[in-house]
Amino acid sequence: MIFGMADTASRMLRILSLLQVRPAWTATELAGRLDVSARTIRNDVGRLRELGYPVDAVRGPAGHYRLGSGGTMPPLLLDDEEAVAVTIGLRAATGISGIEESTARALRKLEQVLPNRLRITVAAVSETVSKAPENTGSNVEDPEVAAEVLSAIATAIHDHHWLRFDEHGEQRLVEPYRLVNWQRRWYLVARDARSGEWAAHRVDWLTLRMPTRRPFDPRPLDGEDYSSFVLRTVSSTGWAIHARILVFASAEEVVSRINAAVGVVEPIDDTTCVLVTGGDSVEIIAVYIGMLGLDFRVTEPRALVERVRELGARYARAVE
Repeated sequence: MIFGMADTASRMLRILSLLQVRPAWTATELAGRLDVSARTIRNDVGRLRELGYPVDAVRGPAGHYRLGSGGTMPPLLLDDEEAVAVTIGLRAATGISGIEESTARALRKLEQVLPNRLRITVAAVSETVSKAPENTGSNVEDPEVAAEVLSAIATAIHDHHWLRFDEHGEQRLVEPYRLVNWQRRWYLVARDARSGEWAAHRVDWLTLRMPTRRPFDPRPLDGEDYSSFVLRTVSSTGWAIHARILVFASAEEVVSRINAAVGVVEPIDDTTCVLVTGGDSVEIIAVYIGMLGLDFRVTEPRALVERVRELGARYARAVE
């Protein structure tokens, strides 16, 4: 009897595993995989439903079983490499606030069910690997985005629902299309519902309003992927501080020295151009324009002018 119960439990776990890797299975297919009868599969599915697992049955000529939404979460059935990767990934998760406690709970649950050989491996990695700070190029702390904010935006994108939020004191209504993570920051690529203009919005600058539940007819971005769009537009919309720098060199020369996401170059003539750039602090801008290796002039913003003057004096004193 005990062996029979163990076989049934093992078979039920196997059914759940199969339903997680493919959306639809017929009773015949499952029976063939598990070397049992279709009737046994039907009985096992009934037991899974009694335990709270949402296994749906679609009837008719194309009848099949599928794992529905809601109910008790099915067990995660991972191989050795997947279990180690998920555990290490949870330990390294950064950039999203509000998930520290839930991440710790998930780790505890996962480590409790890991086989001893994997628990030893995961412990060895955790105890012998140190994580250095990711942000070494900025004097501004990385912004964190609450998990529920990302979830709300992702849901609106998935459901093709208009999204309403406040940004810089203005209320916006947009068609959301994609979340992009770049340089430890989250961006929402969206089209303005009124003007039709595309923009990349920094998520840590947004305050979400109530879900609209209003669907829109999606019209994806033409001719460009969303990540490239963010890299191209972040120089003009994605910084806390923006600046226009007059550079005494051709536009071609400046473009050859910068990344496309750093700024936009506007030619004036063969020997001068304007670099439109920005950063999350004037210190960052002052340092990076010096790294161009070209002569330039700063006239605004005033705080940047003062910081460049301070840096110039400091560098001059360093070689006196």
